[in-house]
Amino acid sequence: MTIVEVTDHAVLRYLERAHGLDVEFFRLHIRELVLRGAEVGASGVIVENVKFVLQNGSVVTCLDKGMKSRDLRSGRGD
Repeated sequence: MTIVEVTDHAVLRYLERAHGLDVEFFRLHIRELVLRGAEVGASGVIVENVKFVLQNGSVVTCLDKGMKSRDLRSGRGD
């Protein structure tokens, strides 16, 4: 049986193009949610029951708020 992997990028583009998901709306919304934390150098921001992980001025992932993430500034867990 052939197994086909589907990347996150493909899923995102499918939702955007086939189902009208406004990706830019959510990008701007996330940017607003994390702005204050980013301004003070936070490695993560918990809001709306999720944790956004920040690295070098970018949001790099979104976790359940109870999940541990590695603090990329020091190599230790949050």
